[in-house]
Amino acid sequence: MMITPKVSVVVPAYNVRSYIKDALTSLERQSLQEFEVLVVDDGSTDDTAEIVKLFCQRDCRFQLLQKQNGGLSSARNYGVRHARTDYIALLDADDVYKPDKLATHIALLDSISEVGVVYSASRAIREDGHPTFIYLSGQPIASDPLIALLYKNFIGHGSNAVFRRCLFDQVGGFNEMLRGRGCEDLDFWLRIASMQHWNFYRLPQTLCYYRVRRAGVSFNVRQMQLCYEHAIENAYRRSPERLKPVLSTAYAYMYRYLARLSITSGDTEQACDFIDRALVGL
Repeated sequence: MMITPKVSVVVPAYNVRSYIKDALTSLERQSLQEFEVLVVDDGSTDDTAEIVKLFCQRDCRFQLLQKQNGGLSSARNYGVRHARTDYIALLDADDVYKPDKLATHIALLDSISEVGVVYSASRAIREDGHPTFIYLSGQPIASDPLIALLYKNFIGHGSNAVFRRCLFDQVGGFNEMLRGRGCEDLDFWLRIASMQHWNFYRLPQTLCYYRVRRAGVSFNVRQMQLCYEHAIENAYRRSPERLKPVLSTAYAYMYRYLARLSITSGDTEQACDFIDRALVGL
């Protein structure tokens, strides 16, 4: 039986054969049944697509879209452009939704027209799927969402938010030139916040899990620095009067975050450099 979907779940996937079954199974178990799933295979070289095809064969709500590799933003944009609904949910292929994730978010969007983005608290899981002590409350540290996002991406990770499709059209989608750990998301939320039209709404319950993978520790922190600096500079150009008083503090928060990542990757010298820069901005 064909079901008219209320929300489109976009799942970018690149060489995630070990994890995508868990992600898609968590969608099958959603209490809200009216959804479509758009899995965007971004040029995988493993058998990710073959696993997705099994879900498509048994459930018409699942679709496999395939394209040449273009990165996370490219895959998300491709999926959203194929979406048939007014609401977009993002789920990275190695993360997992709790059963009431979609139902809770869609009910909120249906009931409060001023809300453009809904997100929840979340918790990290290990590579093997077991929970960790890492918990993200999603609580902003400033009342203005634009300033709060500059200080810290309170949405937390790419699988957390459900938003209105019109926002994607209004800000032009995800920036495909940005490739860094989370800065694609941050840039997208900053552009929405700069419009001063839509509210961000936090649900306090934990409704999703994001996977901390060992492979994710080996990243280029300097490249991430350039990516985050680009996102901050663009935000400042859009809203100079709002952001000028807090710009140095925003950079301090960024350098503190990069210091933590440097420690995680084992580069203490680089971490010390970022800490020094953070102290200058405080």
